[in-house]
Amino acid sequence: MRLIPDVLKSLASPRLVEGDPLPPDDRVVTGSVLALNDLYQTQAPKLLRYFARRADRQDANDLMQESFARFVDATAADRVIEQPEAYLNRIATNLLRDRAKTALQRSLARHVPADEETLAGPDIVAGLEARDLLNRIQNALMRLGPKTREIFLAHRVDGFSYSDIAKRTGLSVKGVEWHMTKAITHLDRVLRSR
Repeated sequence: MRLIPDVLKSLASPRLVEGDPLPPDDRVVTGSVLALNDLYQTQAPKLLRYFARRADRQDANDLMQESFARFVDATAADRVIEQPEAYLNRIATNLLRDRAKTALQRSLARHVPADEETLAGPDIVAGLEARDLLNRIQNALMRLGPKTREIFLAHRVDGFSYSDIAKRTGLSVKGVEWHMTKAITHLDRVLRSR
């Protein structure tokens, strides 16, 4: 994005052709445009490096453009700036300072003091519901036959595989699957009938 060169082109007076009327003396800005163009050519790379070191790299170009735009606004008020490089550097410093103040204000606006924040305590209702569910599961397991309950708990709680359970109980893997299906069906039916 080359905003400043475009501004310079728009400020520069068009070439006059023989026979064209001359613009009024207060509209001739060729000298200041040339000075601004020279200032841009010499100071733009320095400002880019300055902003790249002190701000996000992706914002450096925008900050440099903003600095020159503010400089042009200041010179448009018929002010004579004796040290344009120093003035431009002050503008750049002030831009960074303004940006830091804005970031601080945003941060403070989002800040919530710890003593104003309500802390969530344990959910008593959820605790009671969980305890009720555990009681229902335990009662449903107690209604299973001892062998089916033992196989179900060995697989779901202890983490044994079907083949390990088959070896321990002397059943086939199909027999273990049958007991697991019976236990799961029973628990499902009990939990659904609330």
